[in-house]
Amino acid sequence: MKYLITILLFVTQLGFSQNQFTHDVYFDTDKYIVPLTEENRLLLFISKLDTIPVEKVSIYGFTDDRGSNEYNLELSQNRANAIKKMFAGYGIDPDLITNVNGKGEILLKVLNEEEVHQIRGLNRKVEIIVNRKIEKKPIENTISSSEEDIIIDEGPREKTTDDIKKGTIKKGDKIRLDKIYFKTSYSYVTSDSKKTLEELAKIMLSNKNVYFTIQGHVCCTQNSRDAVDKKTRKRNLSVARAKYIYDYLERKGVDKKRMKYIGLRRKFPLGGEPEFDRRVEILVTYVGKT
Repeated sequence: MKYLITILLFVTQLGFSQNQFTHDVYFDTDKYIVPLTEENRLLLFISKLDTIPVEKVSIYGFTDDRGSNEYNLELSQNRANAIKKMFAGYGIDPDLITNVNGKGEILLKVLNEEEVHQIRGLNRKVEIIVNRKIEKKPIENTISSSEEDIIIDEGPREKTTDDIKKGTIKKGDKIRLDKIYFKTSYSYVTSDSKKTLEELAKIMLSNKNVYFTIQGHVCCTQNSRDAVDKKTRKRNLSVARAKYIYDYLERKGVDKKRMKYIGLRRKFPLGGEPEFDRRVEILVTYVGKT
């Protein structure tokens, strides 16, 4: 067992040494359900991919040398499919997964009869190969003066909750909820945020003509991906943060017919400290007559 653990650690560390990153997931005999220990190792591998621009992912399933060729091909394919399903569950874009193939058995190569059991254990696996996207450097000094003069419309000006109280809010306005901070990798807010939430609930209860969507955001991922909620182990943290605010307002008496919630992953980073990207915003969708 010590020998096997040493190999696993070596493979994991080696996998992140090049532009092609690799990871192996090991299975029990005749099984294609991922063991819990291997699921934890896989989650760690996927979390590292958050900092890497991914071009494509290949998944190859294998078995040991026991069993018929037909049986081993089916089992290896089921193992590859199981890993693909887990990748999707953790928020990997399915379009990035270009190969999901069962390769059948790996022939047993034994130098020492005492190592047969360990070697077969290493052959019951799925190989994951992740290719890094090579980003092209921008060509300098090619922007014309006419292109430099283009003004980008950044959308509606951000408002505050004071605008709701004043009645100066309109459809399309966005309110960033300052001083509402989330614990890193979790969907619940810090204790310092409770006062801001209480004030928000009071304002929304007093202005029943305002309808809105709660938008959740996350920090520190790549390719506009969502982050993993450590409590549920699902890659839907931005949705979970928006729903936390939604549930809080509903408990305080805000009519849920006025509210929606959505997760925007990391599509709109602010470019500052990470804590400011762990945020929620309110998009006003309708303002009725008072």
